Parts: sequence; structure tokens; C-alpha cells
Amino acid sequence: MSFVPGQPVTAVVQRIEINKLRQGDNLILGFSIGGGIDQDPGQNPFSEDKTDKGIYVTRTTPGGPADEAGLRTGDKIMQVNGWDMTMVTHDKARKRLTKKNECVVRLLVTRKSLEDAVKHSMGGCSRQDHGGATYNHKGNTITKD
Repeated sequence: MSFVPGQPVTAVVQRIEINKLRQGDNLILGFSIGGGIDQDPGQNPFSEDKTDKGIYVTRTTPGGPADEAGLRTGDKIMQVNGWDMTMVTHDKARKRLTKKNECVVRLLVTRKSLEDAVKHSMGGCSRQDHGGATYNHKGNTITKD
């Protein structure tokens, strides 16, 4: 999925809810992130578009909260608890994810396999063949302006 600043983004997304694990005074999510508008997008091994400055999951802890919730390495995080994550710094993304007063993190993520599944279910047609919309597995149109 390519992203052009100032232009609408159409993406197939999945909702993931992660219940943080309490370890002493810490709340654990069980994953690491990479990317951000202040990072070199050419170093991102998960994006086909080497200009993409999105936030990506770089690691999940096996059996951890994120893994149990269905988050996968390579997922692109589009939203965290309703906050847009498509044009944020790495530090801003980390702070949104690790707020101490939030025990649950609700994510919208996209991944290549989701987009491939939608393309396959539409008979391999492009987005333009369906009015410029992409549909998630529940038939909802997901467009971010």
C-alpha cells in the first residue's frame, strides 16, 4: 500500500484489541515497532514502497499479549485507540502505545495478506474496478481521508 501525503488512503484493515499484561509497575504489550516520519523508510524490511514512513510491527513476543490478540510481525499500524498513526514520529507512536493509564490498546492494522485476500475474493480486480473502495472481511468500506 503506498501513501502520498495529503491524499486519501484506502486500506484493508483488521481490528486488534490487546490487553496489556501487568508485570509489577509495567504494562506489557509484547511487541516492538519500527518506522515513523523521522526514520529512514529505505531501512524498512516490511514495506514494498521504500518511501513509506509508516509504523510497522518489527517483533512480537511468542505467547505475549500482542501475539495472543493476533498481531503479526510486518503489520502496519494505522490507528492506536482512534489516533491516526500514518504520519507520526517513532517516539510519538511509542508514547501512544505505552500510555500508563490505558490497560487496553485498540489497533487498526493492515497487512499484505489482508489486501491479497480481498483482491482474490474480488476476482483479482483492482480497486478502481470497484469504485475506488476496498472492503474488509466484513464488507465495510475503509477509507481514510
